[in-house]
Amino acid sequence: MKVVIKNWHAIAQWRWDTGSNDPDDADGEGDVCGICRVPYEGCCPSCKMPGDDCPLSALGECSHVFHMHCLLQWIGTAASKQQCPMDRRQWVTAERKVDSTRS
Repeated sequence: MKVVIKNWHAIAQWRWDTGSNDPDDADGEGDVCGICRVPYEGCCPSCKMPGDDCPLSALGECSHVFHMHCLLQWIGTAASKQQCPMDRRQWVTAERKVDSTRS
């Protein structure tokens, strides 16, 4: 029996690695930007296409993650007082730890 593939249509999906695998987040609310409420797979309101031109922000020491453009706009306002918009702690960018066990 010989099989001939006449047509092939590939589909792919990607996600930002936000570093949070919270089992208590059953509703998926942890996968949205805390400022604009748009999923990380989308782009911030000021961009048209997700990806390298609309990067995910640096992870804060408080473990909150935002779109880079949303965070920059927030930090640029006087009302922000250079604080995290989620918990009002002083915003300090955390260093991402590379997980060497992942392949």
